[in-house]
Amino acid sequence: MSQILVIGSANADHVMNFEYLPVPGQTLMSRAYRLEHGGKGANQAVACARLCQGDAEVAFICHLGQDSVGNDMRTSWLKDSIKAEGITQVANMNTGTALIFVGDNGENSIGIAAGANAHLTPSELEKHYALFANAQFLLIQLETPMETVQHALQTAKRLGITTVLNPAPATSQELDYLKWVDIITPNETEAEALTGIEVNNEEDAELAAQWLHQQGVATVVITLGSKGAFISSAGFTGLIPALTVQAIDTVAAGDTFNGALVVGLSEGMSIAAAVGFANAASAITVTREGAQRAIPYRHEVQR
Repeated sequence: MSQILVIGSANADHVMNFEYLPVPGQTLMSRAYRLEHGGKGANQAVACARLCQGDAEVAFICHLGQDSVGNDMRTSWLKDSIKAEGITQVANMNTGTALIFVGDNGENSIGIAAGANAHLTPSELEKHYALFANAQFLLIQLETPMETVQHALQTAKRLGITTVLNPAPATSQELDYLKWVDIITPNETEAEALTGIEVNNEEDAELAAQWLHQQGVATVVITLGSKGAFISSAGFTGLIPALTVQAIDTVAAGDTFNGALVVGLSEGMSIAAAVGFANAASAITVTREGAQRAIPYRHEVQR
């Protein structure tokens, strides 16, 4: 039985739409409001769970608050067959919150309160050692405390687990953790933040990938938006084109890609085939509004 372990953040996303973004001191009436279940870790765990098939299992280590939105998130994830053992609701803390203002031109302003996400410390991870011991793949991002990310990657490498890092949000600081990463999946902006190399095309992506290889990362997958994804690995190097669709909302597209990639690899797909599968899954996500509610199920991708 294949088990995927996801570690990361969970946020309640409060999204407001405006004609334009308010300036300091200005109050605007929003055109629309919605509450989304979000957070990169949670989105990726949901993607893994919905896209798995057979006897595969998905575990998610995260911290929620003991509040109504935390209750709702946990209930929703269990319906998608995410294992309950790693989901902790912390007393006297709120679930992580993101306030997102979106203008008609696509610009946005985001404020985040980490809430219970900040409580996911290395010592808290140790309580879930059994989930590490049973995992074949670890998928993690950078929205949890850096010491927690480093501890998770070290623990996984010690146990022989394949480590997959989605370096979001990426910075050029504290890059020692790269030596514990088997597969890294930045987008163009994140690749530049990590390497200092501006990524505008396939040639730039290859240069950035070589820099990441020099830091010890064996496989680099750089997503290039509508162009597709560039792979640099021992078995394959090249661009896997994206599918052409009419995109209406790109929220959670990258998270769907990462979840699908790991699912494909866990099923024995080659890196190129897994990226193709991930491209297909994320192409469906961008045709729908929302975050987790936009993520497709396996039968939809196959169809």
